[in-house]
Amino acid sequence: MDAFIRFTNQTQGRDRLFRATQYTCMLLRYLLEPKAGREEVVMKLKKLESSVSTGRKWFRLGNVVHAIQATEQSIQATDPVPRLCLTLANLNRVVYFICDAVLWAKNVGLTSGNNREKWQMWSARHYYYFLLLSLVRDLYEITLQMGRVAHDKVKVEKSSQDPLGYSVIDEETEWLQSFLLFLFRSLKRHPPLLLDTVKNFCDILIPLNQLGIYKSNPGIIGLGGLVSSLAGIITIVYPQMKLKIC
Repeated sequence: MDAFIRFTNQTQGRDRLFRATQYTCMLLRYLLEPKAGREEVVMKLKKLESSVSTGRKWFRLGNVVHAIQATEQSIQATDPVPRLCLTLANLNRVVYFICDAVLWAKNVGLTSGNNREKWQMWSARHYYYFLLLSLVRDLYEITLQMGRVAHDKVKVEKSSQDPLGYSVIDEETEWLQSFLLFLFRSLKRHPPLLLDTVKNFCDILIPLNQLGIYKSNPGIIGLGGLVSSLAGIITIVYPQMKLKIC
């Protein structure tokens, strides 16, 4: 099992590179389509995007094992909120990868049937649940970080009249300015949390569009997928940037 995990860990980096390429093609295709004389380039980008998308499914075949392992790890979390959110999120991720494997099998002709759209909807739905629960966990972690920042501010204010050089223009904007200040300092203090939040937010645009909950054009989807892929590459190259389970 450990050898298999190490092997599929290597393929995750390749999958992120393929994913970045796929969504870059989607973004470029969206930008070039309205321009005259770019039909051939757009067609090549579309073919490359399709080929890369198909190739990525090979890299994702072993991700069910990673999702199961992540579920086991999330159960061990000490904080009950991340434990609940991450466990449910990873269970949905397991189902998503199972659906993805079935769709791959249909693409290569290993299975028959006309229920491809049903499997696509199941895949998108469970991917959406996974990302939504992950964002709930991110929001919870952000509130904890903001609480720590506020606590530190109170401690500093006891020893200084103007500890942070922060002044409020008027009472109506005091709450908003304080909130944005705490949010900025919380995310600045915890880069892995910022990276995970951005990645999940960009990713959730994809199932929202597939399920018809919130329609986005291919340019937005391509840009979001590219940003998310780059964030994923960073967490693989620099493991310390991956949000840890507490």
